[in-house]
Amino acid sequence: MQGEGTGPLRRGPLSAQIHSRSDGFSFMEDDLFGGAAPYYAKYRPTYGSAAIEHLAGALGTGSRVLDLGCGPGTIAIPLASWVKTVLAVDPAEEMLAEGRRIAADIPRITWMRGDSTTLHALPPFDHVVMGRSFHWMDRRAVLAELDELLPPCGAMALIGPGRLSGEPWQPSAQPWQPVERRICEAFGLDINAAANCFHATEEHHHEVLATSPFSELESRTFTRRLMWDVEGLVGLQLSYSYSSPGVLGDRLPVFVEALRKALLADNPAGRWEQELTTEVLIARRPVRN
Repeated sequence: MQGEGTGPLRRGPLSAQIHSRSDGFSFMEDDLFGGAAPYYAKYRPTYGSAAIEHLAGALGTGSRVLDLGCGPGTIAIPLASWVKTVLAVDPAEEMLAEGRRIAADIPRITWMRGDSTTLHALPPFDHVVMGRSFHWMDRRAVLAELDELLPPCGAMALIGPGRLSGEPWQPSAQPWQPVERRICEAFGLDINAAANCFHATEEHHHEVLATSPFSELESRTFTRRLMWDVEGLVGLQLSYSYSSPGVLGDRLPVFVEALRKALLADNPAGRWEQELTTEVLIARRPVRN
């Protein structure tokens, strides 16, 4: 995982990973991120230690925390050092397997397959956190169900891109996006596909939460500068649902080579700087007098 203030410049050669995709990962038809788990874990930016520490402070060191839509543990793994236990839940077994592999020596995390429709079947938890997962859900239905399950002091926390910077839909946050978009279009990949398949409305998470049982909102943002190289950007691209190895199939090596060449043609120095803003949004029920 990348360190504070750095991008994936320390990554090893990507080509060795690309030509070994027959190594046991199954590309499930119902898995939006088929084959993406190792790239997601290695190349997606972390949320940064300051954001995780702030989140942990808001939840409390004795808390049992549900990480819903945990992926390979982007929140669960660093948060486990700060809280009592983390229940990491995701619908993709491939993501869970990657998380278990990375966190093999961390006993405070329990990995379970599930999603927002299986909340009542989970062990008890005090708080729930979500990273880049809430937008895939029926947000109002999930919040209503969490209102039934969370204790009176329970919090609903979201951590992810701030309102004015993010990925991959805000070009200003990713200076390489014009190249990415051009190559994806050439391969018939829809960079906006995710926005068309989740429960997208014109409402930001803030607005949805403000009209939910968890309407007391506290927001804090953290800004970092990341540096990327070509291998890091190619790996990042393979972590997205619309351009995952499962989507690309046999075209994977050709796609990777085309993207690499296009990136270097656009920027021969092979270095890109990104300013990334992360928001930690804590939502609680209003205190009743």
